[in-house]
Amino acid sequence: MNESAQSHASARELGTEGWHKPWSGQNGGACLEAKKLSGQRVALRQSTDPDGPALVWSSDEFAAFLEGVKSGEADFLLGC
Repeated sequence: MNESAQSHASARELGTEGWHKPWSGQNGGACLEAKKLSGQRVALRQSTDPDGPALVWSSDEFAAFLEGVKSGEADFLLGC
């Protein structure tokens, strides 16, 4: 299956095992969870909605996203 950044799936369909919370903070438990999938893919879901949607990226797409965040391309979202 060829997934892209615009793809989403039901997090329930991706199973309950293997989800991690690499990012958490003082947000009342509303964390983003990540899971490595087969086929060089990565999924993200909202921890407070484990049966809801999950966004699925290729590992290359996700690496590009992280690099953009690290370089400040998403700072405008913080009102900086």
